[in-house]
Amino acid sequence: MKNTEEPIRVAQIMGKMNSGGVESCVMNYYRNIDRTKVQFDFIVIEGSTLPQREEIEKLGGNIIEIPSYIHIFKYIIELIKIFKQNKYKIVHSHLNTLSILPLFSAYIAKVPNRIAHSHSTSNKEETIKNILKNILKPFSKIFATKFIACSEYAGRWLFGSKAFENKKIEIMKNAIDLDKFKYDKEIRSQVRKELNIEEKFVIGHVGRFMKQKNHEFLIETFYEVQKKREDSILLLIGEGPLEEKIKKKVKLLNIEEKVIFLGAKNNVNEYMQAMDLFVFPSLYEGLGIVVIEAQALGITCICSNNVPKDVDIIGNVEFLPNNSLEKWEKMIVDCEYLQSERKIDVEKIRRAGYDIKISNLQLQNCYLNMVNRG
Repeated sequence: MKNTEEPIRVAQIMGKMNSGGVESCVMNYYRNIDRTKVQFDFIVIEGSTLPQREEIEKLGGNIIEIPSYIHIFKYIIELIKIFKQNKYKIVHSHLNTLSILPLFSAYIAKVPNRIAHSHSTSNKEETIKNILKNILKPFSKIFATKFIACSEYAGRWLFGSKAFENKKIEIMKNAIDLDKFKYDKEIRSQVRKELNIEEKFVIGHVGRFMKQKNHEFLIETFYEVQKKREDSILLLIGEGPLEEKIKKKVKLLNIEEKVIFLGAKNNVNEYMQAMDLFVFPSLYEGLGIVVIEAQALGITCICSNNVPKDVDIIGNVEFLPNNSLEKWEKMIVDCEYLQSERKIDVEKIRRAGYDIKISNLQLQNCYLNMVNRG
């Protein structure tokens, strides 16, 4: 018998929706979830670039733009109004410590199911930001009826070890579409030809241009690498507030011809095919899903020690302290042989729970059970 019930509408609270890792994670789930049972509405901050707009609308989702949480009272009042008007049964917040704001609004609007989702952690170098995060952390749990985290590390950081030990946190891995991240020699060849880097040693990075991603350190490291490896190229995919600052640094170091800024891309998977080595020197991460995407393509990765060790699925991830430029330079230069050798083990990634076609059922069942449709 055909299901005639309307799909559950879930309010996804996204902050600014640009082209970062959280957006990628939520969109992966949205593309693969059974949209006859569950639909998403994306509540985003005004000024979002929204590269996903066309796809969201095509899949049947709504986008609602609201004032920034910097204007705290406007933000809360607007959310309460939206939650009441749309009669949401589930609000799912992806704002980490700032989840207190949408979840408080959902509580006032009498939304019965309120999810706080931890996607990230913090770094001691970001002093002011850290103080604010630590103040807000205890409050992020108050109005939530369910805790979700992308990793044990991210869960313990936001919700506390006690909540984890008491099994109050559900780990929901940032799964990927393994069919899209399948190594393809032809695509690799096409992209390298398009970018005129056919005979180059391509070092790649994917991430927003923000302090967390540590682009300055990456540029300084690459500056030293390219002195020893004249055929090296740095490929940067992403956008963000620090992009112009990083471009100026590249110009100052006179390495403009060796650093390619690709901006935000909808087909990141294809451009990653062109990479010989993936680097990820983040100051902090909840997980680092792009590292798993790189592994699916068989690319060896070098990450900072601040990236959770869970990210190493098939054993081709190296971890280094990002206060040692010399160690990074040496490891990258020593990776010359990687252009011809790839370690690919898609099944291992699938067994580890990172296949979106399997793991999307976890989120779907979570929603359905909340409204007793499971």
